[in-house]
Amino acid sequence: MVLENLENWIKAGKIATETRAYALSIVKKGIPLVELAEKIEAKITELGGLPAFPVNLSINEIAAHFTPSHDDKTPAHGLLKIDLGVHVDGCIADTAVSVNLEDDKKNELLIEAANEALNKAIEKFELGAELGEVGEAVASAVKSRNLSPIINLSGHSLKRYELHAGLNIPNYPSGQSDKIEEGAYAIEPFVTDGNGKVIDGKPSGIYLLERDRQVRDMFARKVLAHIREKYKGLPFCSRWIYKEFGSRGLLALRQIEKAGILHHYPILVEKSRARVAQAEHTIILTSNKKIITTL
Repeated sequence: MVLENLENWIKAGKIATETRAYALSIVKKGIPLVELAEKIEAKITELGGLPAFPVNLSINEIAAHFTPSHDDKTPAHGLLKIDLGVHVDGCIADTAVSVNLEDDKKNELLIEAANEALNKAIEKFELGAELGEVGEAVASAVKSRNLSPIINLSGHSLKRYELHAGLNIPNYPSGQSDKIEEGAYAIEPFVTDGNGKVIDGKPSGIYLLERDRQVRDMFARKVLAHIREKYKGLPFCSRWIYKEFGSRGLLALRQIEKAGILHHYPILVEKSRARVAQAEHTIILTSNKKIITTL
């Protein structure tokens, strides 16, 4: 897919890069996750973008899809993944970094492996390359350290206002012969010393508008209209609804979910409860160049 508005995709990447650096400058053991999330998302807006999804702050065996609720009390600790997204008029940048908040050598090994796997995947990621080759590069880098890639998590193609746009980029030798074409992609290896698979945990408080239906309650209709107009098909969270509408908004959100209009993402947990590290960059491929927008 040939991208339109390339300048917006690149701008989103620059904002994401600067925001990631800001996140690393303020994160420390003990900072409340809700404070960290609010500061990261505010920085995105301050720099001229909007969050493409609620910032994920997943600790230890939680691989993805944890964002704090408005009243969350969890302090940052352990092996923390900071996964953030930025959009500029729907053009998305998605990036993640893992942080060792303890004096723990295993955490460092997992982080190093995730970073190396990402670099190897980027090297392979060229027009015409097969997706299975990218997965092979990730797995080879990870297994050389006697660790495992998480095989049921993957990178993904990006389209305007579409975070997961249909094409999955494997983190293992999948045998996929699909050829990589022009477009925008998020590459994100996940590494563990455990089973190498994730399972669904508790509901995350992260949602996606899935169906175009209506609800009976008038206030719930107001909240639903806000979701449609504000997020335009991108993920959002209960914390954002609470900030806009208070506790009444959370009741409306439950009504909207009950009506079958929303997809509620589960928290993703490593099956054997082993720790997980993640690294991620966004790449744009054109007919004559490869741009890592979040480098």
